[in-house]
Amino acid sequence: MYLTRLRLDPRSAQARRDLGDPYEMHRTLVRAFVKDAERVPPRILWRAEPTAAWSEPVVLVQAQEPADWSVLEALQNYLKGSAETRDISPDGWLQPEQCYRFRLFANPTVTRDGKRQGLVAEEAQLAWLARQGQRHGFALEAALVTGSEVLRSRKQDGRVSLLRVCFEGRLRTLDSTALATALRNGIGPGKAFGCGLLSLGRG
Repeated sequence: MYLTRLRLDPRSAQARRDLGDPYEMHRTLVRAFVKDAERVPPRILWRAEPTAAWSEPVVLVQAQEPADWSVLEALQNYLKGSAETRDISPDGWLQPEQCYRFRLFANPTVTRDGKRQGLVAEEAQLAWLARQGQRHGFALEAALVTGSEVLRSRKQDGRVSLLRVCFEGRLRTLDSTALATALRNGIGPGKAFGCGLLSLGRG
């Protein structure tokens, strides 16, 4: 799979619009994967990285197929520099019982009376993440909620509100095959809105 780092120029009006509206960001990123209107875009995972004040915005994009980032590079002042892409294979380096640092932006929810509801309490959010670990082959060694916000976006003719939570900490691999699948496919709902991309690092 391919992981790309995009550095956006905050002076660009389109970049500011996309950073402020996850649905518009998703639409812009998909343009790098479709050559014409007949092409069905692949599933992509993306995340706008947390940044300090005055630092340049960074967006990570993950997909199973390569993108043509020249489409975004051609937009005036949208990117700062070229897209940086790596071809990575989680199957090659994930090891059972190995610990990794992680970051995940997710939409923790439960379904009640047929309706999906966001989990607001931090304890409930962490419990949701632990359940995801049971499903996806990992156990939490330590986890914190380092950010929580309600995203609002205009999708087609309606408005969408979605709770996005930033989890960070350490996890331990229980089933490397299941965890590799979670890395490829993402975790939880809201993937078009910048949720689901799980990032791991050694340490």
